[in-house]
Amino acid sequence: ESDAGDYTCVCGDKQSTASLAVHALPVFFKEELKNEEVLEGASVSLHCELTKAAPVQWKIGSKVLQASDKYQMRQPGTTAELVVHDLEVTDA
Repeated sequence: ESDAGDYTCVCGDKQSTASLAVHALPVFFKEELKNEEVLEGASVSLHCELTKAAPVQWKIGSKVLQASDKYQMRQPGTTAELVVHDLEVTDA
């Protein structure tokens, strides 16, 4: 978007100007989350792949998850990862 603006080509005393608008590409999921089944007490890692780097928010139901000893969140590039530690039946 910072490349948007009016560009001018000048040749001697002649010139031509055009306006350039740049729109951000929408973010899509290249790879969606996959269902997992794990045993109580274990950890699980969930991954989703985006078409470009963008901030993500992890939720369980309507509750927004915050990083803690239980929930670890990483986002190297276009991959968003959530690790849930010490799983309990109530985490399903």
